[in-house]
Amino acid sequence: MKAGLIALLLLLTSSSALAAKNPKVLMQTSKGDITIELNAELAPISTKNFLDYVNTGFYADTIFHRVISHFMIQGGGFTAELNQKTPREPIKNEAANGLKNLRGTIAMARTNNPNSATSQFFINVQDNRSLDKSPINDGYAVFGKVIDGMNVVDDIRFVETGYSKGMGDVPGETITIISAKVITD
Repeated sequence: MKAGLIALLLLLTSSSALAAKNPKVLMQTSKGDITIELNAELAPISTKNFLDYVNTGFYADTIFHRVISHFMIQGGGFTAELNQKTPREPIKNEAANGLKNLRGTIAMARTNNPNSATSQFFINVQDNRSLDKSPINDGYAVFGKVIDGMNVVDDIRFVETGYSKGMGDVPGETITIISAKVITD
C-alpha cells in the first residue's frame, strides 16, 4: 500500500513538472482561438518573458499589426490605433536553442539588435529557415508552437493589408488579441 502511494505521488510530481516545462496559452482573438504550447526547457528566457506579459494582461486589446501571407503574422505590441504599448526591458536572444522557425512555431520579434526582443512575437505561417540561427545570422528565437487554431492563423494570414501610420503590411481589418491566458489540460 505504502509503495503504491509513493509511486502515485512520484507520478503526480513528474506530471506537474512536465506540465511546467510546457505551459499552454490560450490566445483569444477576434478571428478565433489559438492555443500555443511553450517550450520552457529549450527557451526558458523567452518563455518566461512571454508568460510575464500574458500573466499581467499586457496582450489584451493588442492587435496583429503586421501580416505577410507567405511569411508570418506578428502581434503583441500595438493597440488598434497603432499606438505602441510600453514593453519591459529587452531579453537575450535564445535563437541557438535548437528550435527551428517552422510553420506553426511562435518566435520573438526583434530589431536588428539580436538582444532587443520585448513583447512582440510572430507565428510562422510557413517554414522560415532563413530566420534560424546560423554562422551568418543571429536568428529569431522560437519558444513554442501552435497546437490548436492553425486555421485561425491561416485566416489571419490572408487578410488584406496595406499602409497605415507609416507602417506596412497592416491588416485593413483590425485583428484584436482579446485575451491571452495560461491554461491547464
